[in-house]
Formats: sequence, structure tokens, C-alpha cells
Amino acid sequence: MKKLLLVIVVSVHFSVSLTAQKNNSIGSLHLIGEYDLPHNLPFMGTTVGGLSGIDYDSKTKTYHMICDDRSAINPARYYSAKIFFTEKKIDSVVFVNVTTLLQPDGKAYPDSKTDPVHTPDPEALRYNPLTQQMIWTSEGERIVRGKDTVLENPAITIIDPNGKFIDSFLLPQNLRMHATENGPRQNGVLEGMSFANNYKTLYINLEEPRYEDGPRAETTPNDAWIRIYQFDMASKKNIAEYAYKLDPIAYPALPVDAFKINGIPDILSVGDQKLLVLERSFSTGRIPCTIKIFLADMNGASNIKNTNSLIKTPAAKPVRKKLLLNMDSLGVYTDNIEGITFGPNLPNGHRTLVLVADNNFQPFEKTQFFVFEIIP
Repeated sequence: MKKLLLVIVVSVHFSVSLTAQKNNSIGSLHLIGEYDLPHNLPFMGTTVGGLSGIDYDSKTKTYHMICDDRSAINPARYYSAKIFFTEKKIDSVVFVNVTTLLQPDGKAYPDSKTDPVHTPDPEALRYNPLTQQMIWTSEGERIVRGKDTVLENPAITIIDPNGKFIDSFLLPQNLRMHATENGPRQNGVLEGMSFANNYKTLYINLEEPRYEDGPRAETTPNDAWIRIYQFDMASKKNIAEYAYKLDPIAYPALPVDAFKINGIPDILSVGDQKLLVLERSFSTGRIPCTIKIFLADMNGASNIKNTNSLIKTPAAKPVRKKLLLNMDSLGVYTDNIEGITFGPNLPNGHRTLVLVADNNFQPFEKTQFFVFEIIP
């Protein structure tokens, strides 16, 4: 095993105030700092990268981050790290553990060359301190190429902190993969996740619209509707779904017909049926991503659980959203940010937000960390 030796900069650990946690007021976001991880950082025999989700355990002051490596570089896994910051800057990020995600038979997940039907695409991870368990999502796969067709349904899986399989959720029929243009699009499925209601509720979002619900986002406004799924944790059943409209793609691609996307990589509950929603826009020809943070309000929104197509039957009352921050306005480089979590409280009692970027294991992309102070 290779061991990573890092100099830990002395910094302040902030205590989490239960009183401040209950205050879900968010007026604005103030950037405290940004930190870049070295490319292809080696840690305990693995390559750090592809960090697609992040969650904070306030008891151990540890951040858990899922890696979207489809067992191609190393077996599917999540990392644990300490992030040291003050109210003025991020001092350091120190990785402390890596955990392999295990199948029900106790084995690591295979890569796509060995067993493409059982290769995961990890995207979101949350820790439940009440049960001391974790939940992670896989987007599954949809490759339609004649004899090479691969259809793997997305998954929501419960594990213990050691990666051992405990249980999985029964997903609604509208999340099943099809060889026809029905259901979820490839790589646009269960991307973000958040507990709510004292861990009794789980919200999960699609990254992009299902084929029946609308077109993918374009550079001009259109009806790109994604679904936010609400699950009851006790029964692990889907009890509601809500329609959320994506913003247009921020910039045209170069050339104009090249790849471009806007979708939701993560969500975070702030209580009272409200979510912080990350929208991430990327266009070929422009390396930075445009990251917008919205406050989404599901109060009064229509439950579309029994609506198969939002194209045929639009939601009477979609989720309302308000822009809190377009990170383009910060004047700093923003890469492929895919994870968001609350961090510890600052000495002034204000909460913090911590974001992480997925570098896709590419040398021209960065594994970034951002810390924000939440101004009530």
C-alpha cells in the first residue's frame, strides 16, 4: 500500500451548533476559498479523482466522497478526508481512508470489460448518522448498438461504512432502461441525493429529462423537465415525484453541433421541503463549467408520480426555483462541480457549504474544493 504523506496545516475545527442547523435561512453565499488537489493523487494504492458526491459527518469531522470510476482504474469506491479551513481560506485537504463498494456477494464490482451489466456508475453518496449507514446511487447504463446493447437499471444501495451491501431500493418503473427512446437517457439518471425530515425522507434527482418528459436542455429556453423523486426511508418506497425545469445551457458549443449539456449533479435539503440545487452547464470549446446554485421550493408542487409523460401531461404546479449564485460571477475558474454538502459552522454561527468537482481523471480538468459561508 502506498501511503500519502501530507503536511497538515494547523487550522481551526468549527463546532456544529444545533441551533444554527435549525436556521435554514439562506440570503446569499460568500466564497471563503478554493483548493485544487494534485492530479492523479495516489492514495492507499488507488488514484484519487472522479469525486462526484460529498457528505459531511459532523461527529467525526470527516467528509465522504464517492468516486465515479466504473472499476476501470480501481474498484468502485468512496474516499474519506479531512478538509481544514478558516473563515478566510481552505488550508488543506487530507485523505484518511478509501473504501471499496461491495456487491451483495461481498465481492468488488467488475469493470465494463469483465461484466458490463453489473458495472456500476457511482454518482451520489450520503451518510445517515442515525443508522450509521450510507446510501449511494448508480446511474446504470444504456448503450444501444445492436449486438453490443447494454441495459443496466439505475440503483439506490444501502451499505455499511465498510462498503458491505445491506439493502437496495425498489425503483419505480419509469426509471427502467430501454433500448427504445423511453425512460432515462444514458448518463442522465440518478445524479444527486439528499436526506430530509430528520433522515425519514430521501430526495433523489435525475440529471437530465427522461425521453417522455422533455428534450435535453439547449442554449435557448425549452421544456427540459427533470424529476425529483421522494422516497420514504422506512418503507424504501417512492411516494412522490416533482417536475423541475432546467435553465438553458450557458454557452454555445464550438463547433455549434458539438457536445453540450446542462443538468443537475447534486441537491441538498435545507428543510421545509426546500432544496439547494446545483445546475452544471458545459459546452465543448470552453473548459470551465457554469455552476448555478438555486433554492428550489417543492411546497405546493404537483405530485407527478402517476404521470408517465410531462410532454403529454405537463405538471400543473412545478417546483419553484430562485437563483442564489451563478459562480461565473466570482471571477474564479470552476470545473465540473458535482457534489455539495453542509460543512461545520463558522465561529460567527453561520453555516458553510462545501462543494467538490469531478475531474473525470483528465489532466486538463481539476479536482476542486470550494467552501462558502452562508449569509442568512
